[in-house]
Amino acid sequence: MHAMTAAHKTLPMNTMLLVKNLQNGRQTVVRINDRGPFVRGRIVDLSFQAAKAIGLVKNGTAKVEVVALGEDVGKKTTDQPTLAYRDLSIGEFYVQIGAFTKQINAVKLQKRFTDAGHIAIIQQGIESGAPFYRVQVYTGKTLQKAQRAEKDLLESGYTGAFVIAR
Repeated sequence: MHAMTAAHKTLPMNTMLLVKNLQNGRQTVVRINDRGPFVRGRIVDLSFQAAKAIGLVKNGTAKVEVVALGEDVGKKTTDQPTLAYRDLSIGEFYVQIGAFTKQINAVKLQKRFTDAGHIAIIQQGIESGAPFYRVQVYTGKTLQKAQRAEKDLLESGYTGAFVIAR
């Protein structure tokens, strides 16, 4: 909450991002340390400190520009991150197809996909102090394949489907 960090669905952990608030021009650099946001249409969740730095605390959301600067690979001899660059279109990709407050509903959706031959997992989290169950279908090792799967799922009626990386 008090570090300059952010959550992103697909960028690798420790990726450094330049985030610019398009409403006021303020910008900051953050490190990806979490997955999310789990809301369709949102691309990044900032920590409180990062949101404060670019003037987002009052409104909570804004249009932003996000630029991946590279992956922080450690080996710090200064306060500046040591950045490495890699192909961000390769990794382990899933499409989230549902999120439930009742585990049984998540299990039913997971079973529907596993019975059809897909790898589907349930990721449990906590939202507002209560358990939350996200159903995610494995789509492969390329972002392009995941985006095709997302499109197919959206067209099949899974209106909240979106790509995430693990």
